[in-house]
Amino acid sequence: MKSNQYSVKVYETTVEDEEKFIEFFNTNYTLFKDHLIVIQGSLSKEIKLYLKQKSLIYIQNIDLPKGRNRKAIEEEFLEERRESAVSMQIAEAELRKLSSKLQNNLTVLDKMIRSGQDVHIDGDLLLLNRVNSGATLNIRGNLIITNVVEGLIRCSGNFMMLTASPKANIIFHGVEVENDLLENKLNRVELKNNEIIITPVLKKEISWA
Repeated sequence: MKSNQYSVKVYETTVEDEEKFIEFFNTNYTLFKDHLIVIQGSLSKEIKLYLKQKSLIYIQNIDLPKGRNRKAIEEEFLEERRESAVSMQIAEAELRKLSSKLQNNLTVLDKMIRSGQDVHIDGDLLLLNRVNSGATLNIRGNLIITNVVEGLIRCSGNFMMLTASPKANIIFHGVEVENDLLENKLNRVELKNNEIIITPVLKKEISWA
């Protein structure tokens, strides 16, 4: 995809009096010839013809996003950082809670599971990396993955905690879990009373250290 980003000067106005509108732009043509003209309301044929003859670029009845001042932007950044910190605390608490349950012949891997790899683990697995598309994980115990999953996961433990991409194929106790049920950024998948329960842990993007 090829794209460009531009900084555009915009002038927004309405046409209440056609003669005054034309007179205004004739007088200020040099000032506004390089602007994007946003016109709210209806336009007559005469105004459209005038704008075309003057080569003025315009759009009609469009609400453009309004710029924010520096203070508003800084406040938004601070709020996002506060939310991110809270989200990380929640994620870490959930990981600590579930990690304490990883006791069934625990395996810890800190490597990427690459496309074409087929990994089999008899017990629990704590994976500190990602699962690429085309890779397969077969886990008989519980599973925690701290990075994104794009490949195939088969798990028959009591729970999983993972982040799944639309490319992922997640099978829990022989049941395929639909990706739209795992659209949150971190999900806890558990087997309770023979029922699969999916709980969102984080709904926003997180960066794992």
